[in-house]
Amino acid sequence: MTARTRRAVSGILLLDKPVGWTSNGALQAVKRLFQAQKAGHTGSLDPLASGLLPICLGEATKLSGLLLGADKEYRFTCRLGVTTTTGDAEGEVLRTRPVEFLHQEQVEAALARFVGVIQQTPPMYSALKRAGQPLYKLARQGIEVERAPREVTIHALRLLRLADVELDCELRCSKGVYVRTLATDLGEALGCGAHVAALRRTAVTPYDTRHLVTPETLAERAEQGWAALDAVLLPADSALPNWPAVRVQGDSAFYLRQGQPVLAPRAPTQGWVRLYEGEERFLGIGEILDDGRVAPRRLLL
Repeated sequence: MTARTRRAVSGILLLDKPVGWTSNGALQAVKRLFQAQKAGHTGSLDPLASGLLPICLGEATKLSGLLLGADKEYRFTCRLGVTTTTGDAEGEVLRTRPVEFLHQEQVEAALARFVGVIQQTPPMYSALKRAGQPLYKLARQGIEVERAPREVTIHALRLLRLADVELDCELRCSKGVYVRTLATDLGEALGCGAHVAALRRTAVTPYDTRHLVTPETLAERAEQGWAALDAVLLPADSALPNWPAVRVQGDSAFYLRQGQPVLAPRAPTQGWVRLYEGEERFLGIGEILDDGRVAPRRLLL
């Protein structure tokens, strides 16, 4: 496929990424299927994990950074008694320990210790880079380097099921949280060790699983034509449902598109806003200046 045959299609796809797919592999598959000129995902999801992977196409890629920094939600299964090199089921076993009978109250008390602002050390098997080299590549060579702890926020961590040597949890957290590290630390708090046996992302604010699209559905729609395929895309401004909307027309819209601040009727007095020309056409993101004018910050074509 040449650049000339690629389409200027724009929108946000909420892909239900299957287990075993890398995030970049999913991105490239979607880009090929849509024959899109531009595409980008909004934060990696481990191959072991399934679930919500927002993929931005075309002009919507200009908003991908907002989703990258959004809160996330997960459901995951911890396998107790076994720690691994990667913190998940794909790694080599480091240690096996007996699992004593656990009461629900014990587990919930351990979970509560991780709620709030915590320090978390990124795992070696991660995409973080050291001197331009991803840590997971160093880890595969048997090299371990020092990693500085990072401050992350766990908004909620709830026990869903406790059975024998497994427990299922529901997590709502800030960006930057490593669920594998959380499971490993939880296992240590319970005195038996643990790793992630299954992981599914269920939300990336403001999106949840209601509009998830599987690869199989995409393939079926692709056979029906571009209109059927493009119909699964959400508009770019769906990423900003709670931002105030500022609507301009005529000269004001013209000057905004030229990058100049304008006065807008009924605009808020401060903060970030969604910009529209008239009622429907989404222009991009703006910021209210101290003098009350709205300045364009990221415009879509």
